[in-house]
Amino acid sequence: MDNPAENPNVKQAVPFFMVTDMARSLHFYLSGLGFELKIKWEPEGTIEWCWLQLGEASLMLQEYRNNVPAEKRGVGVSIVFMCNDALKIYRDILERGLVPKEPFVGNNLWVTEISDPDGYHLFFESPANVPEETRYSEWIKTNGPEAPGTAP
Repeated sequence: MDNPAENPNVKQAVPFFMVTDMARSLHFYLSGLGFELKIKWEPEGTIEWCWLQLGEASLMLQEYRNNVPAEKRGVGVSIVFMCNDALKIYRDILERGLVPKEPFVGNNLWVTEISDPDGYHLFFESPANVPEETRYSEWIKTNGPEAPGTAP
């Protein structure tokens, strides 16, 4: 019998988001967050489904064809991307024109949060060696904006 620890059957969990405007979502994820388009499905000449990747993390998007739910999407859905340096992610997405929330330290992690155009909550987190609840703006006053915020 296979040992699951040596040969795991499940390799990866990939979030799958239904979106209302694929072009807007692709702009957000590709141009704003820096994801790469790896696979796409274009049954009628435009992308209706795709697989995106950033580093070793992936997600899928699919646009509603019809019957878009009236309810707000993204409610209760959060995806956490564990990073080497969440503060670099924060600075990069600011430079690309997105407006994430100010990073803070929670549970010994720098937390950078942003919501996509459909309301899905995305968190980029990395180890922190500063006190809990420290806000990025407070931290850069003594460390500078380019200082690494991760634990040694």
